Amino acid sequence: MSQTKDAFRILNHLTLTRVLNLLALKSSFYLSRITRKAVQWGKPFSLSIEPTTACNLGCPECPSGLKQFTRPTGKLDLDLHQTMLNQTSSSVFYINYYFQGEPFLHPQFLELIRQAKKHKIYTATSTNAHFIDQKKAEEIIDAGLDRLIISIDGLTQETYENYRVHGNLAKVIEATKLLIAAKKEKKSATPHLIFQFLAVKPNEHEIPAVFTLGNELGIDEVRIKTAQLYDYKNGNSLMPENEKYSRYVRTSDGTYKLKYKTGNHCWRMWSGSVLTWDGKVVPCCFDKDAQHVLGTIEQTPFTEIWNHKKYRDFRQAVLTGRNQIDICQNCSEGAKVFQD
Repeated sequence: MSQTKDAFRILNHLTLTRVLNLLALKSSFYLSRITRKAVQWGKPFSLSIEPTTACNLGCPECPSGLKQFTRPTGKLDLDLHQTMLNQTSSSVFYINYYFQGEPFLHPQFLELIRQAKKHKIYTATSTNAHFIDQKKAEEIIDAGLDRLIISIDGLTQETYENYRVHGNLAKVIEATKLLIAAKKEKKSATPHLIFQFLAVKPNEHEIPAVFTLGNELGIDEVRIKTAQLYDYKNGNSLMPENEKYSRYVRTSDGTYKLKYKTGNHCWRMWSGSVLTWDGKVVPCCFDKDAQHVLGTIEQTPFTEIWNHKKYRDFRQAVLTGRNQIDICQNCSEGAKVFQD
């Protein structure tokens, strides 16, 4: 029931202009798949906007946590964010305030949410929940955040910190309880709270129990996420034994390959875009180190970037040889979310 309400909440952010734009996007996407020629009608309906690249944890498959970026660490300026909204809000009705880093390390993160809500945009983010105390929980409710994904990748401190290095599971549980209590006290349906459990070998035995815990606490939804592993061809210590929870499958020669057949198409190239904290536009969330910069908001209006030859050429490359593009070779586009 809560998931249905959340879906209707997203639809409630539609306007006639946004609906017509969405129809144009869908039409051009399917026409492009049929003709193998990149046709782009309309503008994106969703964005991922990066509040900051800073993070307090050291997760082993995360370039932010491992401090392995070639791009600088920083935080999104409020004026730049307002420029992003002014240039995109006629079509955009969904923004995920997350790319790399921990969003709540941005000292004005909730002001970003308030700015977006003024443009009638559904807002979501993902957090490790280490910076949410009672005051912050109440502020989150008041800001109008629509969806909050809480990463909980283990149900004991030992399994949790195996992946969430330097993390504290007790803080995650406490933050969850504070958020649920604040929602009840303020009689708020938002944010829609999601437990996201990244399935890796050390914690896969706890998957059934995370659904139980979510139900006991009053979480709105529990999701199991498969892990993206950078070094997987010859196996990886984080790869789950149960292939149901893995993005990879073992081949006859003993090596591993991506389980999913991606094909030469990608809805993300038509439906959305990713904006880094310093205003760079990159194709999607798999370009974590911003190696495929298509433009910069501070130098060029977003619509001009979106329709520029460089962006069109990237879409065309996806249509003709997606698996030749580096960031597409480990992509989970089309992968299922597993529910028990």
